[in-house]
Amino acid sequence: MKVTYYGHACFLVETQGKKLLFDPFISGNPLLQETATKIDIDTIEADYILVSHGHSDHVLDVEAIAKRTGALIIGVWEVVGWFGAKDIKGHPMNTGGEWAFDFGKVKLVNAIHSSSFPDGSYGANPVGFVVSNDEGCFYHSGDTALTLDMQLLPLICPKLDFAILSIGNNFTMSYTDAIIAAEFIDCAKIIGCHYDTFGYIKIDHAAAEKAFSDAGKELILLPIGESRDL
Repeated sequence: MKVTYYGHACFLVETQGKKLLFDPFISGNPLLQETATKIDIDTIEADYILVSHGHSDHVLDVEAIAKRTGALIIGVWEVVGWFGAKDIKGHPMNTGGEWAFDFGKVKLVNAIHSSSFPDGSYGANPVGFVVSNDEGCFYHSGDTALTLDMQLLPLICPKLDFAILSIGNNFTMSYTDAIIAAEFIDCAKIIGCHYDTFGYIKIDHAAAEKAFSDAGKELILLPIGESRDL
């Protein structure tokens, strides 16, 4: 699987010949505006867009990318319905459900966070995603606090090859909590997300990487725009 980081919680995962885009928040990302890194959303291709919840820093670029590419939205019923009103097709699911797509299986798992759409309407419960196929299995936590529900993943999902975990603190779990989460989900290779974008979630990279290493785990902090084969 090839993983490309577009900042905040947005990743593109290429697997089984398909492109899965998670939580696209690119054009409004202040971190990109502060650096020389340029990401043109009109160049991003996607077959599916997986949306963890309704907050603007996760859905800002969904409509533009979906309408240009024809990507199918995957998310909870209310998320798919909200985009459906914008003439964007989707596959509705809900927490605990699993569905086999042409790229593999997607299971929606619990996340502890709030959720509302940019227009203030109800965003339903947030979720994380477990994606599995013949190439491997990974978990994208979405925005979440540390929760004991994570201990269920090794019982109900295939063995994880890697996980994308929120680590920025303040709005989600911190990197120290994410180390416990990594234990709960039985995964040693962690990609960090939802950090540095705003002042509230700036982290000390060296301290975070050392804390994971001391716990016998690897924390990968991808530069925006960089890809990694996993």
